[in-house]
Amino acid sequence: MNVYASTLTRFLLFSTMISTPLMAQTEINPIYDQSLAEKVGADEYGMKRYVMAFLSRGPNRERPKAEADELQRLHMTNIERLAEEGKLVLAGPFLTDGELRGIYIFDVETIEQAQQLTATDPAIKAGSLVMELVPWYGSAALMEVNAIHNTLAKTLM
Repeated sequence: MNVYASTLTRFLLFSTMISTPLMAQTEINPIYDQSLAEKVGADEYGMKRYVMAFLSRGPNRERPKAEADELQRLHMTNIERLAEEGKLVLAGPFLTDGELRGIYIFDVETIEQAQQLTATDPAIKAGSLVMELVPWYGSAALMEVNAIHNTLAKTLM
């Protein structure tokens, strides 16, 4: 192929690419599972809205060890309840001793809904923790984390 034909071929290919509507170039995922997508509330990209909570040290952390241990037990019981209700998708502590203590990801669409859920946490009520709530867009696959986690946890809390 001579230089002119090669240039013409590239031009025609490029012209076709830019003149083809983007939707025509979209590829459908061959392993898409519509029933699972509907079950977890996924949009067309496999994503959904959540509210993420950043848990930080609160102003009322000083308490006797027995009281702190009981508050932690109640905090964990609340986490388990929210997870069982399907409202808490993911939770966990950070492995440092800084101000930021952990995260929650709530299966709710608004900050107000997440505030209602955080108000049930004994550690929040006691002022041991405070939360910053932020809307977040993430994979709808997170909705399956708790079910999978339950099959991996050898020891129950």
